[in-house]
Amino acid sequence: MKRILITGALGQIGSELTAKLREVYGADQVIATDIRKPEDHQTVQSGPFEVLDVTDAKAMFDIAKKHQVDTFMHLAALLSATAEAKPLLAWNLNMGGLVNALEVSRELGCQFFTPSSIGAFGPTTPKDHTPQDTIQRPTTMYGVNKVSGELLCDYYFHKFGVDTRGVRFPGLISYVTPPGGGTTDYAVDIYYQAIQEGSYTSYIAKGTYMDMMYMPDALQAIISLMEADPAKLKHRNAFNVTAMSIEPEDVARAIQKHIPSFVMKYDVDPVRQAIADSWPNAIDATAAREEWGFAAKYDLEKMTADMLAKLKGKLLQKIS
Repeated sequence: MKRILITGALGQIGSELTAKLREVYGADQVIATDIRKPEDHQTVQSGPFEVLDVTDAKAMFDIAKKHQVDTFMHLAALLSATAEAKPLLAWNLNMGGLVNALEVSRELGCQFFTPSSIGAFGPTTPKDHTPQDTIQRPTTMYGVNKVSGELLCDYYFHKFGVDTRGVRFPGLISYVTPPGGGTTDYAVDIYYQAIQEGSYTSYIAKGTYMDMMYMPDALQAIISLMEADPAKLKHRNAFNVTAMSIEPEDVARAIQKHIPSFVMKYDVDPVRQAIADSWPNAIDATAAREEWGFAAKYDLEKMTADMLAKLKGKLLQKIS
């Protein structure tokens, strides 16, 4: 990777990935794009930034060519709960934007990354130790988008030789950006509420296991995969990655070691619960470990200690 273009750079992954890539490869080498441009945002201030609607294929091509990029990281998308509320918008944005990004990568010879998700699995997928290659029949628009995207990226690799790569992310937990419409976002919001309110009301039911990962591990996974020797990649796209399989009570107990008075309550949201129930309990990341050395550094205890410490500092800074 030498010159990198990122779509959705103001989103949950994008804002942190942009900062990380600018730190590793140089600020001027990473061109951030999003549909809006808040002048006070760190992503806008720290390096090149362009306003881009990813459904505008010509604008996307012009920006990529202008900056002579050789790596395209396509992150712009509606997340699971939002996509289920607005399925037609999700299809048009998620799939239209992806096709445009792949076409630009084909025309300019770019290496390409886009994330898939555990949402690509469905209720008939094996729930435990979910294999890398298995049945995928999702029952949400977000899941349909992700499976379609995985297949489309494989197609562009085999048909056109585009160097496409991707991972299936689990729920991502971060202290930098607030929750953004994902089913797994309870695992982010719970830390905010623990500090601010001393309690949290979960919309996901007790005993609902889902895979999760701390954002620093997710960012390193992207970089490691993109830097990996292509000759060793048997799958190339949609690698299973995970750091932990947890349910709401696990997070509550981890928080209570730092905030003993913390209280967990429940008010289950049927829509998001149905989405969560259609996903695996725990996935198998063997292929990612064997093909490009994936390894997560943070488990639940280590992540919780870091999340609470960083969030307290962030929230105190806002108050002052």
